[in-house]
Amino acid sequence: MTPVDQVLALVRPDILALTAYSSARKESKGGRAGPEPSRWVWLDANENPETPSVHMPLLNRYPEPQPADLVAQLATLYGVTPAQVLVTRGSDEGIDLLLRTFCRAGQDAILITPPTYGMYVVAAGIQGARTVTVPLIREKNFALDAAAVLQATTPEVKLVFLCSPNNPTGNLLDRAGVLSLVRSLASRAVVVVDEAYVDFSGQPSLAAEIAANPNLVVLRTLSKAYGLAGARVGTTIADPAVIAVLQKVIAPYPVPAPVLAAALAALTPAGLAAARESVAALVAERARLATALAKLPAVKRVWPSDANYLLIEVADSARIMAAGRAAGVVWRDRSKDVPNHIRLTVGTAEENNATLEVLARLSNPPL
Repeated sequence: MTPVDQVLALVRPDILALTAYSSARKESKGGRAGPEPSRWVWLDANENPETPSVHMPLLNRYPEPQPADLVAQLATLYGVTPAQVLVTRGSDEGIDLLLRTFCRAGQDAILITPPTYGMYVVAAGIQGARTVTVPLIREKNFALDAAAVLQATTPEVKLVFLCSPNNPTGNLLDRAGVLSLVRSLASRAVVVVDEAYVDFSGQPSLAAEIAANPNLVVLRTLSKAYGLAGARVGTTIADPAVIAVLQKVIAPYPVPAPVLAAALAALTPAGLAAARESVAALVAERARLATALAKLPAVKRVWPSDANYLLIEVADSARIMAAGRAAGVVWRDRSKDVPNHIRLTVGTAEENNATLEVLARLSNPPL
């Protein structure tokens, strides 16, 4: 059995046997001779021939299920082949697709390493999959306990979710440890590395390792570094065989025409340059904010971060959050995951100064 066959053996048997929905637009792409597409008469998808209320072209037509130009641009951006790319509605859809593809309700499980991103558990709950937890090691700056993860990965665990940089702690997981885990689980589970914030880390993605490790899946997004959170453009990067199975499960038209236009604009040379400048500015602000926060008595600890946010420890998170809201500054209380911890997004210099002003007022007298 090849490594790819071992991964496919983890897929729900009913999904492997599933005949995917064949959309009109997908069928229209195949084997047609004749005039250029712009001159075709589109009468295959029960569309309105016009958009009566909106003066924007193409909104009356269904988009391509996986727009070839966007897939190609994302493959180039992430250093993979187009066959390894699936465009999704944010990373969240990628998470959901993986759960629905690999986990049978009431039988299979996922493994997570808390504190971490909450959608893994939500998607598992919706699918009826159990969640196994192996906490990160707080005493080692929330490091991955790879040995414990390996031990906890029973035959029921089909997906191991690792967030790197981790949300909410902000730290990159040890690359060598992650890859060792991927290799150890080659025939047992799929390891999903969520790299939503890796652009802010200065470190390379793990996507290049997929070719040698077909049980590795990487999630990327244009929401953070590229400022397209409102457009919802995620990318699931995996072995082509895994992508082919996920395409059976994904909804027929996940990339609306305006979203496609926004994504392609972000991936032009000018758009890429702007994103690099934005990342550099946010990384510089992250360093300034962390240094200033560490000097405030209201802040007990600032955890190191490779992302565009900082996790801080305070004496009384409820009081801090209330003070922020009173001043019109909104943060994220993560006390349910890490007691008396608040996650601060790195904003503009002006926005970060507003954070510092609120916390400075609370520091006199100190908590």
